[in-house]
Amino acid sequence: MSLPLVSGAIALVVVAWLAACAEAGLARVSSFRAEEAVRGGRRGSEKLALVAADPTRYLNVALLVRVACEMAAAALVTYACLRAFDSTTEALLVAIAVMVLVSYVAVGVSPRTIGRQHPLNTATAAAYVLLPLARIMGPIPYLLILIGNALTPGKGFRRGPFASEAELRALVDLAEKESLIEDEERRMVHSVFELGDTLVREVMVPRTDLVVIERYKTIRQALTLALRSGFSRIPVVGESEDDVVGMVYLKDLTRKTHISREAESELVSTAMRPAFFVPDTKNAGDLLREMQKERNHVAVVIDEYGGTAGIVTIEDILEEIVGEITDEYDRELPPVEELGEDRYRVTARLDITDLGELYGLDEYDDEDVETVGGLLAKALGRVPIAGASSVVELPDGRDLRLTAEAAAGRRNKIVTVLVEPVTPVPAAEEQREAKAE
Repeated sequence: MSLPLVSGAIALVVVAWLAACAEAGLARVSSFRAEEAVRGGRRGSEKLALVAADPTRYLNVALLVRVACEMAAAALVTYACLRAFDSTTEALLVAIAVMVLVSYVAVGVSPRTIGRQHPLNTATAAAYVLLPLARIMGPIPYLLILIGNALTPGKGFRRGPFASEAELRALVDLAEKESLIEDEERRMVHSVFELGDTLVREVMVPRTDLVVIERYKTIRQALTLALRSGFSRIPVVGESEDDVVGMVYLKDLTRKTHISREAESELVSTAMRPAFFVPDTKNAGDLLREMQKERNHVAVVIDEYGGTAGIVTIEDILEEIVGEITDEYDRELPPVEELGEDRYRVTARLDITDLGELYGLDEYDDEDVETVGGLLAKALGRVPIAGASSVVELPDGRDLRLTAEAAAGRRNKIVTVLVEPVTPVPAAEEQREAKAE
C-alpha cells in the first residue's frame, strides 16, 4: 500500500476530525456565552464573538470542510487498496470497512464528544481558522446550502441547517441537565411549544362553572353578585346561558353608582360591554396574541352548535405557560376537618362516597355528581357562591345541610363546604311540653 496515499488520507481524516470538533463546539456556544467570554477577557473571545454572531455561515464552512476531507480520504484509501490488492472486490471491501470505521470513530464519535464537553475552548480555537477560511471560500458554502435546500422538499430556501421543534426541545432538556437553566424554566419553554397545539376548549372555564347575571337584573343586584362571587367580570345573559349578550365589569358598576346612587336601580344592560366571542376550536396561542392586540381580557367560547361552552381569560392561557396562578389567600387544606357534633368542613372536591363514610354509610353514590361541590350545585340548581346553602337527603333518610364557604384562587372557586346534620324541628306538642318542663 502506497505510503504517500495513506499519509494523505490520515492528514485528511485529521482535518475532518478538527472540523467535526468545530461543528460540535459552535453548536453549543450561543452569542450570549461569547459575549460573556469577551467581558471576562478570555483570550480569542473577540474572534469567537464574530463567529457566534453569524453561526450559520461558519457552521456551513465547517460542514463543507468535514465532508470534503472525508470524501477525499475515502477516495485515497480506495485508490491505495486497489493498488495493494489484485482483486477489485477485495480492495473495495477493505476500503469500505476502513473508512466506515474511521468515519464513525475518528470523525463521528470522538470529535463530537470533545466538542460537547469543551464547547468554549473548541469554538474559540475553531474561530481562528474559520474566520479566514470563510473569507477565502466566499459564497461557496452558502450557494451549496441553497442548492441542497432547492432539492429538498419544503418551504423554499433557508440559510442553513434547520433545527426542528424536537431538536430545540432536546437542546432545552440538555441545558437543564447541565444546570444552564432551572427545571421550571425548562418546563416553561416546553409549555410555550405546547401552547401552539392547545385549543381554547382545553383552557377555558367551562359553562358549568360560570356565574352569570340576567340582563333584566339591576346594577345593585349585579354589584351584590360580584361581591359575593368574587368575580370582577360577569357574563350578561338574555333568555338562557346560551344567549350571552354582553359582559359587565365590576369597575364599570362601581363607577356608575359612584356618580349617581340612583343608578343602582337601572338595568345591568345599561352598564355592560360587548362580548368577544371565539370558537372552542381556536388555537390558544393565536387567541393570546389576538387578545393582546385587541386589549381584551376575557372572551366567550362558543361550541360547534352555537351554544356557550364557557369563557376564557388571558390568565387562563398564561397558566398553560407558567403553571397555576394562585393568590395570597390560597393555602393547603385538609380534605376533612372535624368541627364536632357531626359537623365537618370538607373540600369541594371530596368524593361523596367519602362524605357518606363520615356519617356511617358504606355506600353513597349519585348518578349525576361525584363530589361534594357537585352535590351542592345539583341541590341549588346553579353554580354555588360563597354563602349558598341547601339541604340534601342521605340514603338512610337523614338530611344534611351543605353551605359553601368563602371562595379562593384566581377563579374564585368554592374550595370548602360546611357539612352539618339538619336538626329536626319538634312538633308543636313536643314544643309545649319542652316549655312546660
